[in-house]
Amino acid sequence: MFSPFVVLLAAIGVEVGATAALPRTRGFHDLPWSVLVMSGYAVSIWLLAVVTRQMSVTVAYAVWSGLGTAAIAAVGAVAFGERIDMVKLTALVLIIVGVVVLNLHTVH
Repeated sequence: MFSPFVVLLAAIGVEVGATAALPRTRGFHDLPWSVLVMSGYAVSIWLLAVVTRQMSVTVAYAVWSGLGTAAIAAVGAVAFGERIDMVKLTALVLIIVGVVVLNLHTVH
């Protein structure tokens, strides 16, 4: 079977893809894009639930939300031309450091 970290990375990738597609829903007025986004979120949450069978929910959710946030910030900058200043960059680094520390703390 797949490593829980591989499944977690898949969950993150699906969630980031769904979030990146969110503007195309036009406030959920474009049905095909809306269905795609909602389906992406549903698949991502399902994968996250699968991961929690083998990994603590605390670590799984922290990694999912932290890396997802960092990844969508990068997508926003690259694909949508959103500005990343030092405050945003510092905040993203703190999120990633927090996820790393949480993972290191839970490993025995």
